[in-house]
Amino acid sequence: MDQLRAIKYFVKVAETSSFSKAAEYFQVPPSSLSRRVADLEAHLGATLLRRSTRVVRLTEIGQRYYREVIEVLAQLDATHEAVRLYQTEPMGRLRISTMVGFGEQILLPLMDRFNRRYPDVQLDITLSDELSVLDRDDVDIAIRGGYAPDARVVAIKLMNNDFMAVAAPAYLAQYGTPVHPLDLKHHKGLYFSTPQGPTRWICELDGHWQDVSAPSVAITNSGNWLLDRAVRGEGILMLPGWVLKPYLERGELLPVVVSPHLEVTTQPGLAIYLLYQKTRYQVPKIRAAVDFLVDEVSQLHN
Repeated sequence: MDQLRAIKYFVKVAETSSFSKAAEYFQVPPSSLSRRVADLEAHLGATLLRRSTRVVRLTEIGQRYYREVIEVLAQLDATHEAVRLYQTEPMGRLRISTMVGFGEQILLPLMDRFNRRYPDVQLDITLSDELSVLDRDDVDIAIRGGYAPDARVVAIKLMNNDFMAVAAPAYLAQYGTPVHPLDLKHHKGLYFSTPQGPTRWICELDGHWQDVSAPSVAITNSGNWLLDRAVRGEGILMLPGWVLKPYLERGELLPVVVSPHLEVTTQPGLAIYLLYQKTRYQVPKIRAAVDFLVDEVSQLHN
């Protein structure tokens, strides 16, 4: 027996006091509707309706059953509506894991605007330079620098992540401006530390990659601390261009250009990627966040 359908049939009979009117409402034969209600009564072991040739009335237990099941049906309808809206309107908790620097400088201000557009989305944002596994770490979206990962996740390139060397005008005035990579051995280095270790300064010399890093005066995963020290003239620093942009525009830091040029990896094409699982894009909160971030970041860096 389809118990839910039988309950709905019973409720409509109780409200219309007629099997024929209830059957007309559901567009089913009166005999079929009557049989389902009878099956419900048999299942409950109680007579819910008192039948006569002219009218159908609720029994005493039928009245009690009616009052309780209409509340259940109303709650069920509300639940169905909530689920339907969940599938069409962005809502619920959205978990994002992002690199610390990108999160502080770019993502968090953007997500304030996202939340004003989608107030029913609850943001749960973690700033970490550790790698995230989307399915294992219960993360909806991850933002990471590096190279496009394998095909198990969707990777959208948000922006380039090329590193450049900089120093304060006061530092260059005191220690001179290096012009060749090997000159860096006589300078001071400020190094950003990743989960894989400090970023090395490397250069291709005579067909071979060589480590030309300057002696370190500070190593940390706090980009802001390194930037403060670089501005104070305490050493040469390599960070992504998007991080350094405001300092270069204000003249607090100047590019340090050597030839051949410096890199932090032997593989070209460093970028920042937005990652999510293929099957999750149809979830409204994830689709809205992905589309929003791709559009907003492209406007920031075009």
